[in-house]
Amino acid sequence: MRQIIASMDIGSAKIKIAVAELKEDGLNILCAMDEESRGISKGEIIEPDETVYAIKKLLKRVEEFLGVKISKMLVTINEDRAMFKIGEASIQILENANEIMASDVIKVLQASVKGNIEDDYDLITVIPVMFKVDDRKTRVPRGLKGTSLSVKSVIVSAPKRDIYLAAKCLEKCGIEVVDISIPSIGDYYACRNETTDTTTGVVVDCGYETMNVAIVNKGIVINNTVLPIGAKNIDSDIMYVYKVSDEQSKKIKETLALANKKNASKSERESFVNSEGEKVVINQVELTDIVMSRCHEMLNMAKSEINYLTKKEISYIIITGGLSELKDFSIEVESVFGRVASVGKMQIVGARDNKYATCIGMIKYFDSKLKLRDKEYSILSSDDEEVLSGIGEKKGISGESILGKVFGIFFDN
Repeated sequence: MRQIIASMDIGSAKIKIAVAELKEDGLNILCAMDEESRGISKGEIIEPDETVYAIKKLLKRVEEFLGVKISKMLVTINEDRAMFKIGEASIQILENANEIMASDVIKVLQASVKGNIEDDYDLITVIPVMFKVDDRKTRVPRGLKGTSLSVKSVIVSAPKRDIYLAAKCLEKCGIEVVDISIPSIGDYYACRNETTDTTTGVVVDCGYETMNVAIVNKGIVINNTVLPIGAKNIDSDIMYVYKVSDEQSKKIKETLALANKKNASKSERESFVNSEGEKVVINQVELTDIVMSRCHEMLNMAKSEINYLTKKEISYIIITGGLSELKDFSIEVESVFGRVASVGKMQIVGARDNKYATCIGMIKYFDSKLKLRDKEYSILSSDDEEVLSGIGEKKGISGESILGKVFGIFFDN
């Protein structure tokens, strides 16, 4: 069975969808698209009907591109009110000649959740910190033999209202929610490596209206905070200084601004007619001073929050999110944090932009859960998989779709 997984990141500026196939050597990105958000403020759904409209619009584009219908999805919810607790549990192993089975892993994880969910909250995920088979510690207990299986886990929960709103919006779009996560978990899994899995570090997601700061201990998100500042503040600064529209400020930022003035040039300039009908000439040095000032403020806020969230020694700081794609952002990051920090870069073909980091990381995290539980999963039916393989009926697959272009090379149409 081919394992095809789709994920959705509901952000304040953009709603993103990524569809990928799980492979032994990583992910094969089939599609990564985004659409302007509607009805969302600071990551929270406030006008569900508007959000549904935006999701449907994006979903239609994704399905036309792939040539198959998407009916199941992983999804993020706002993590501002997420709660982290430590859970512990132990069960006896009495069957299968004392061999630990996948069902035992699921059972002990479920047991660790009991008593760790507040009223009006619901479970998002349970992350195993360490298992013990009798007195032997292990991260992968399945297949080992013993009379008892214990686990220490991190329980992540969120308000039922937040979970319900996201699930209800997707239900109105004909989508079944397969799994729910928070952006910080996705961000970490998008950037994780062997070093991050054994040390303590930080992942900072610089979004449009908010900035998520998450503490990660040996590969597990253990604490977080959401700061009410983001790329929107930079856009507002540009709008105020030059009296340009919101759309103009975003364009100026993306085409001319740098995050640090080290490489800024006065000869680089652009002309605009502002909202008052005046012609404005903007040079890169002046603009970068404005942008850099705000970036500096944001990163220093994150720095202060890190010191508040943990007293552990920090081995790495990874900066991601859409704003991290701003030119020379890595220079500004190093000026604030030093060499311990770096901008995470998406290196996967088909999704080489940090705005997709959460989506890609969610799929990787879901894959890790499948492996721990010895499961296989796909959002597509066997008929849809045949279409993806170029074997089955190709109704509705236009010449413009990815399947029409790619699979048409290998199969007779």
